[in-house]
Amino acid sequence: MDWTREFPAAITLCDTKGIILAMNEKSCESFADDGGIKLIGTNLLDCHPEPSRTKVAELLKSARSNVYTIEKNGVKKLIYQSPWYIDGTYAGLVELSLPLPAEMQHFVRDKVGRS
Repeated sequence: MDWTREFPAAITLCDTKGIILAMNEKSCESFADDGGIKLIGTNLLDCHPEPSRTKVAELLKSARSNVYTIEKNGVKKLIYQSPWYIDGTYAGLVELSLPLPAEMQHFVRDKVGRS
């Protein structure tokens, strides 16, 4: 079962060199103007202008996460770029692009100490 295929957020997976290994349907849809599914096998660095290209190259090299929000065509999104691993070995980056509602509830769920 490939639960990511129809997941309602874009999921893009690349190896440690930036070669795109997988894209779910939403990712292919999001990047349709750039080639969609045909981007699999290409280097994602070629899809990024500066300064984003340098930032992504650093993420690939350092295996660090990068999290931020954007607004594009009136849709606010959370972009979550994170390293992924196979048996504890760094294997590349995964990017989740999650659409966010204009207004969201926020909950603080700190543990309450017992007396």
